[in-house]
Formats: sequence, C-alpha cells, structure tokens
Amino acid sequence: MIRILLVHDERLLRSALADRLARESDLEVFHTRWRTASARARSSCPDVCVADLDWSDPYNRPSLGELQRVGAEPEGGNGRGGGTGTTAGLQPPSDSGSCRLLVLAAANRPGPLRHAVQARAVGYVNKDGTVEQLLTAIRLVAGGERFVDESLGFAFLKAARMPLTRRELNVLSLVVEGASIAEIAGSLRLSPGTVRNYMAAITRKTGARSRVDAVRISLEEGWL
Repeated sequence: MIRILLVHDERLLRSALADRLARESDLEVFHTRWRTASARARSSCPDVCVADLDWSDPYNRPSLGELQRVGAEPEGGNGRGGGTGTTAGLQPPSDSGSCRLLVLAAANRPGPLRHAVQARAVGYVNKDGTVEQLLTAIRLVAGGERFVDESLGFAFLKAARMPLTRRELNVLSLVVEGASIAEIAGSLRLSPGTVRNYMAAITRKTGARSRVDAVRISLEEGWL
C-alpha cells in the first residue's frame, strides 16, 4: 500500500482528486491545504507527498524541503507507521527515509518549478496532464524512480535561467499583493533596509526601470 499526502489549497479540486486517487486499490490517500501540510505529514507518514506548486497565501509560502523532512518524522515514534521520464540536474532526496516529493507544476510558471528542483523533488507532473499520468508518476516515485513530464521541458530551461533567488521572489510576490516595505519587512522578519536592498537587487537582475517594471517582467516570464 502506498500512502499519499495530497497538498492543494483549492478545496474542491483537492477533494475531487483525492477521491479519484483513493479508488486505486494500492493507494491510501490523505489530503490537506498548505497551511496544515507539515502537521498532516507528521500524522500520516506518507510515502509520497503530491504537492501543488500554487498556494493561496503569499505571506506564508511553504517549504517543500520541510514537507519532505516532516513526512519522515511521525508523531510519537521513529520511522513510518501503519494505518489510515528523467532530466539533467535533478537530484535524489537527501534522505532515503524521507517522504518522496512529487509536484504538480504549470508549464508557464518556471519560478515554482525551480523551488521544487532546489527541494530535490523527484516527480514532476504537468497540471494540464491526466489522472493516469499522475498515477504512473506516483507509483514510479514510490518505487524509488523519478518521473518528469516531457511537456515541462521548456519550463525547466526557463527555470534554470531565472535570475532571482527564492527570497527575492518572496519579496516580489508580496509587492504584487500590494504590500508596503514595512509590511514586507514584518511578514518576512526583515528590516525595511534589507527589503529595500532586495528590491534594488531585483530591479538590477531583471533589467527593470522600476519596481512596477520588475513585477511586470517577472509576471511575463512566469517567475511569480
């Protein structure tokens, strides 16, 4: 039996997909939103975490790496409990005992895809794909193999060329939401001066003329 944790912020889509996966006799499915993903991973001890790379709260962006780690750390015990294609540059999980990370990615958004690569995800499924593709990916990843949807190839190339760091993307994402320098500093636990330094770096790296122009370029490139 393969234990699956599905992490998705859109409740209707998450519930429908979880119900479909649960029809498979070899899958045991749990599901949750991003805000409670770490706690759910600890309690369910999944073999595979299927994580949507879009999340609803720009002020609390999740850590994919943390999701893998806590999936290997069940509450009240050691180890897992019982009960209820390839591409260059991909690395195996840092800990063979950890939850193996499979992400649902959009081909036009290389920014989140880059985060998944840095977190050592081993499965990449296009959100425009089929349930059958997802099932194939889950079983391969659970068996210790990798899966990369061929349709994400161009997105991987764009992700490799993306000049912004994760922290810079976090800052810019809050700018898109209309947050002020002070609000960004409070949300990310930074000083206002540090936030201004990040904004200057973002503007320079994107070749933008202003903060607004940096947002426009980043949105057009799919980094946000």
